[in-house]
Amino acid sequence: MTQQLPQAPSTEPELTGVRNFRDVGGLPTVDGRRVRQGTLYRSGHLAHATGEDAAFLATLGLHTVFDFRNSADQKLEGPDIALPGVRNVNIPLSDPADGAEFWTMVRDGDLDQLRAILDDGKGANRMIASYRSIITDRTGEHSRVLHALAEESVPALMHCAAGKDRAGLSVAVTLLALGVEREAIEEDYLKSNEPSRRYKVRRTDTSATGMSAEVMELLNPLFEARIEYLRTAFDTIEATWGTTDRYLAEGLRLAPETREQLRERLLEGAGDGVERV
Repeated sequence: MTQQLPQAPSTEPELTGVRNFRDVGGLPTVDGRRVRQGTLYRSGHLAHATGEDAAFLATLGLHTVFDFRNSADQKLEGPDIALPGVRNVNIPLSDPADGAEFWTMVRDGDLDQLRAILDDGKGANRMIASYRSIITDRTGEHSRVLHALAEESVPALMHCAAGKDRAGLSVAVTLLALGVEREAIEEDYLKSNEPSRRYKVRRTDTSATGMSAEVMELLNPLFEARIEYLRTAFDTIEATWGTTDRYLAEGLRLAPETREQLRERLLEGAGDGVERV
């Protein structure tokens, strides 16, 4: 039986201004260990956190908040709130110019325009292409995150806008490096679909027409966590590097000793607690 260590306060609070928050602690590894509670969190952006939200986040002892939004996201939503003593690190995982016209259409387009860009599987295909691209093109960014976690940056919170795609992939990559079971990674990823966690779709036209059932159905592929998206990332790793171990070693430049240090910091059974620097 895995020893239960003293943990931080409840990790499923009713945050009103931060969506999709959770602790990924407790997920099992293939060698019988578990991710330590209170070391790695994920969420949507912190720009709209209330005072109560901020007070809760301040109790977590966070060392670093990783924000994977780009400058366009930050302009739309605002910067993260400042948490005392917490380092904020912005590592964009998408180009602010990439798809700017597309996302303007998502917010402002009428039904015919949305049909043209999203119908017949085009929305899902765009998401699949995005996941594939992040894996192949953002190895430097993911390498930076894993090395930071191994060196000093825990407890850490990872987020993007919705906490689903860019943060979801970064958490998944981290969990792969820890040796977490694939099914457990997928189960955690799909939690972003729970109604209380879902990103609120932002449309300029909030009328019954602008938010009609057909409009929302067209937008769903962009705002859902779909297992085929995450599995595209896994398949891309295997197609490009052959194995997860080669992806971590060659793609992310994660040396064996660094990977072991990462496991020592984030897994139970590797010490009595997490060193905080």
